[in-house]
Amino acid sequence: MTIEIDSGSGFCFGVTTAIRKAEEELAKGNKLYCLGDIVHNGMECERLAQLGLITINHEEMEQLHDVKVLLRAHGEPPETYELARKNGIEIIDATCPVVLQLQKRIKKQYEAPLPSPSKGEAPQIVIFGKPGHAEVIGLAGQTQNRAIVIANFEDVKRLDFTRDIYLYSQTTKSLDEFHRIIKYIQQHIAPGCIFQSFDTICRQVANRMPNISTFAARHDLVLFVCGRKSSNGRVLFGECQRVNPNSHLIEGPSEIQPQWFSEVKTVGICGATSTPKWLMEQCRDYIINTI
Repeated sequence: MTIEIDSGSGFCFGVTTAIRKAEEELAKGNKLYCLGDIVHNGMECERLAQLGLITINHEEMEQLHDVKVLLRAHGEPPETYELARKNGIEIIDATCPVVLQLQKRIKKQYEAPLPSPSKGEAPQIVIFGKPGHAEVIGLAGQTQNRAIVIANFEDVKRLDFTRDIYLYSQTTKSLDEFHRIIKYIQQHIAPGCIFQSFDTICRQVANRMPNISTFAARHDLVLFVCGRKSSNGRVLFGECQRVNPNSHLIEGPSEIQPQWFSEVKTVGICGATSTPKWLMEQCRDYIINTI
């Protein structure tokens, strides 16, 4: 039986940078808090906790004063920065550059003057993303939470097509579904109304879809290693299952089942942008030593 770890899987640039910043600060012996899980992977979060990283939520941050808080790659809304200023908190900002640029674009659009005051209502700023996701909260925060968040293609039907629409996307959403949404709006927008879409999906993530599809197709069995909180992971695992029904989502070696390997000659191990390489290697070693 041969085992291959997908060379394209593993942390994206934004996550790698956030973890590096945390490790550098902890190596100095400084106390460091992180607002939310630094990455949607429990085992990596546990590794960093053992180094001293303290994960907090927004309510806990309100009680802190004169400390250092790391903002993860997902980004934060403006009120988080205001709270830090008020409480004397030093921010170590690890917001992904792609997310940061998207925040700025949405904020600029939100603050733009209306093209014609006589036209009445302000345009709809629409974000294709997962409601409640950390990145989406940060994006919607640029509009004082007035942006409309649509989770999927069906949600687009509730937009007001008699008003201008400016469409953006969470950086890790499906490119195909985003294009379906664009086409639907183009077909239904009222004459005279403005519709503009901005392809803000991260290509480092989007390009993994065809790559992981090819990878999954060439193996008898696929182990997709990923934290179950990862939105990006669910999308990529869904693609693995589509091309190879013998795909299994696992969080680590302890979830590997020996019965999966009956008559299997090739095993592919892959993961999400939140999956550390060392965890995929642990899964490989577990198979070698126990199956």
